[in-house]
Amino acid sequence: MLRVALFIAFLVVPVLEIWALIQIGEVIGGWQTVGLLILDSILGAWLVRREGRRAWRALNQALQSGRMPDRELADGALLVTGGALLLAPGFLTDVAGFALVLPFTRPAARRALAWFLGRRVRAMAARSPYGAVFGGGGFGGPAPDGAAHGSSRVVRGHVVEEGADGRT
Repeated sequence: MLRVALFIAFLVVPVLEIWALIQIGEVIGGWQTVGLLILDSILGAWLVRREGRRAWRALNQALQSGRMPDRELADGALLVTGGALLLAPGFLTDVAGFALVLPFTRPAARRALAWFLGRRVRAMAARSPYGAVFGGGGFGGPAPDGAAHGSSRVVRGHVVEEGADGRT
């Protein structure tokens, strides 16, 4: 899976970027395409800087209030990734970068990141030596025999009720 992602990232994306630049250049002209790329970079740098400051303030506020800054850390990671995509020359990476940086599209990216990381953690937990603790399917996954969690172990005992005088 990682090899396929690296293949796409380092071979397919640059080829698509060059194709998109040629197509846009044929429609609006070469110098206009270069100007649009420069304008795109300036706008992206300004937006990353503004949203980065906002995320930094939110992170500090969460830490000062004693709250776990999970949303703020995810936003910071998305901003760094989006900024790196905006640095790469090309329109396709800029679209992806803006999707990670813009404040109204970042929540959807954050949910996608949480879903992806949740899947990875469950898969790693299932492969770990402690996978049986979580029913073999990771955190919250189905038990291997199809039974509900905890039903494979029976703890025998008896119920002790209090008497009217408060003694057992």
